[in-house]
Amino acid sequence: MSAPFTIDRVDHIVIQCRSVETTIAWYTRYLGMQHEPFRTATGERHALHFGRQKLNLHPSSSPYTPHAAAPVPGSQDLCFVLSPPTTAAQVLEYWKAEGLEVLEGGVVVRRTGAQGELSSVYTRDPDGNLIEVSNYV
Repeated sequence: MSAPFTIDRVDHIVIQCRSVETTIAWYTRYLGMQHEPFRTATGERHALHFGRQKLNLHPSSSPYTPHAAAPVPGSQDLCFVLSPPTTAAQVLEYWKAEGLEVLEGGVVVRRTGAQGELSSVYTRDPDGNLIEVSNYV
């Protein structure tokens, strides 16, 4: 039996960070995300917005509750899809010009996404999370 409802999309994903400030600087510089501080009953928190989603940043030294069973930095494997007409090749060129290490031989590779074939480039964020940036072919 399946659930009597349908999930539409992901609203946010939580990333555990060794340094929230370093993570904000990296994601805004290399991925163009927008930093958004926000307040909760327990104090100030930080998010990175892109498209209709966001990444909530939790400090690994004191993760907010509730949290995952084993919240550790560097355990994420995330794929971000570019807004057309930007391509993975353009991201590759930018990252190389910025001196960012590019994985998978430093080239654009083909992968399969949720809606078809992707052109992708890979790197790691400061915590070691695998970051894939893609465009649909």
